[in-house]
Amino acid sequence: MTSDPAQRGEFDLIAKLFAPLTGGDDRALGLLDDAAVIPQKAGIDTVVSTDTLVAGVHFLMIESADVIARRLLRVNLSDIAAMGATPSAYFLNLSLPSDIGNDWLVKFASGLAADQQKFSLNLLGGDTTRTPGPLALSVTIFGEAPAGHAVRRSTAQVGDRIFVSGTIGDAGLGLARLQDGAGDADHLVQRYQLPDPRVSLGSALRGTATAMADVSDGLLADLGHICEASSLGAIVEASAVPVSDAARLAIGPEDTDVLGLLTSGDDYELVFTVPPGRIDHVHKASVQAGTPVTEIGRMEGVPGEVTVKGSDGGDITPEKTGYRHF
Repeated sequence: MTSDPAQRGEFDLIAKLFAPLTGGDDRALGLLDDAAVIPQKAGIDTVVSTDTLVAGVHFLMIESADVIARRLLRVNLSDIAAMGATPSAYFLNLSLPSDIGNDWLVKFASGLAADQQKFSLNLLGGDTTRTPGPLALSVTIFGEAPAGHAVRRSTAQVGDRIFVSGTIGDAGLGLARLQDGAGDADHLVQRYQLPDPRVSLGSALRGTATAMADVSDGLLADLGHICEASSLGAIVEASAVPVSDAARLAIGPEDTDVLGLLTSGDDYELVFTVPPGRIDHVHKASVQAGTPVTEIGRMEGVPGEVTVKGSDGGDITPEKTGYRHF
């Protein structure tokens, strides 16, 4: 087996490594055509999202290829979860520099296969190209939700309570540790490399959450997206934001400033708003999905702005709200 995917030819590469990832799904047409065919179901909305990861920006080349593949799928699955949808299939685009060989691709495909099985979706198509630049990986993912019931960012209401799933800030700390040479046995590094997309929780919150987003750029930034889309303000109680024991240990007992955790991004938890009368439904959804949720604030204040309150009731002003691409 040659170590150079270019020597194998694009179609051989597709047939050997990626056609098996279709799982025999008829919609993929065996990856033999220029497109997939996706029949629409009555009473179902198709939810579509896409994300691109670039080496040196969104992942490090010292990371294992299978871990990179699983992260690629999971950040896209998180977008589907944030809409309250169920994932069904995806398309994959690879822009490969010359130093990416067959062994790397085999391991990459094995990572995709592992998470396809875990999250019940198949590959339907895509594109593979050479590039002189860094490795770039892109997924377009499809999900399904009952017609008219996908959860949007623009429908929060004044007085809604704000909840977040899991814990916040682990991934940012994990990235810093990875850059400093920590291995993947480190809990915080694992939280960065393999986020847990809250697919079950997202679908369980349909009809309960008025608005929802996933925490990719940072809790304050992504809650801010809900504020902007809904033309509302938000107040977050910093002391209420859930922080893991590992994160508290990492920032130290004397460090009471948690703004770094609220703005670091890559947690891929869900932040969502709920009317006070539906809070009991939130806890039922949490139990159903097996994912803890925490109330952290309420929707009120200056439209489009997120205000952070300290333990003394005073406002805390962050220098930034989260990661900015531009």
